[in-house]
Amino acid sequence: MNIGNVSLDNRVFLSPMAGVTDLPFRLICKQKGCGMLYTEMINAKALCYNDENTKKMTKIEDEEHPIAIQIFGSEPEYMGRAAEILNSHSNEILDINMGCPAPKVIKNGDGSALMKNPKLAEQVMKAVVEHSTKPVTLKIRKGWDDNSVNAVEIAKIAEQAGISALAIHGRTREQYYSGKADWDIIKEIKDSISIPVIGNGDVFEIEDAINMLEKTNCDAIMIGRGAQGNPWIFNRINHYMQTGEILAKPTAEEKISTAIEHMKLAVAEHGEYVAVREMRKHIGWYIKGLKNSARYRDEINKLTDCESVIMKLKELSLTQSEE
Repeated sequence: MNIGNVSLDNRVFLSPMAGVTDLPFRLICKQKGCGMLYTEMINAKALCYNDENTKKMTKIEDEEHPIAIQIFGSEPEYMGRAAEILNSHSNEILDINMGCPAPKVIKNGDGSALMKNPKLAEQVMKAVVEHSTKPVTLKIRKGWDDNSVNAVEIAKIAEQAGISALAIHGRTREQYYSGKADWDIIKEIKDSISIPVIGNGDVFEIEDAINMLEKTNCDAIMIGRGAQGNPWIFNRINHYMQTGEILAKPTAEEKISTAIEHMKLAVAEHGEYVAVREMRKHIGWYIKGLKNSARYRDEINKLTDCESVIMKLKELSLTQSEE
């Protein structure tokens, strides 16, 4: 498939997730066969003001390509300027966030709140497309709530505004992540526009991906929560799509050794203090469902240095093979 002038042979993408899709996690997902990575959402205004922490979030390693940087904001001027700044970065694609449901984002009119204001949403899209030298994509939800499902309207505006592909999460903002994702809306959008449509929401297994493709005819699949603690999902889905063969799920040993590798990458990127704390949620996801995992997770959550965490994970690994 193509997004603008970017050709992609693997149609299983990582969804941008705040506090999750940082550089270390992206490197792990890439290793495990992710077709396209996305950064965490980046505040366009903060980028324009040269904020150091925001600039750090735009760091991309050579092995991450192809990758999209996602920006958020609701002021066309700042969104356009951020697009201009990012022209000099190595990301292939620039993505606009109109799907984030977080209260601290929507209270400023950003993220999914933009769906309530199609006129402003259009101005934001046009400003970014005009100032970006890269293909610009858009991520949206079904709508703000069940009384204002306007994803198809926004999708048509996006195509007219020069957006190169659209990712749609089949839930409203009000739903957050509750209930079931509505895949019918993905199909409706696919039938309404001619740019590529990326389906998102409730893909946790190979079967989910196949069902989504069959039901919606979407061009690619974007996985968020389904990749937390389970980056193998990318290769397993892509391999099935290419060959029809179902690869085995990762063993307990593989899960634990990947958690350790992820930990080391996090320390290298963020320093020990931040990494140990950031990794607690990731480790919880990796070891979920393993024998003794609850006890080990509680113990790991109290540790404050990397070496102790790794030793504890190795100890957990040894308990897996004991009967």
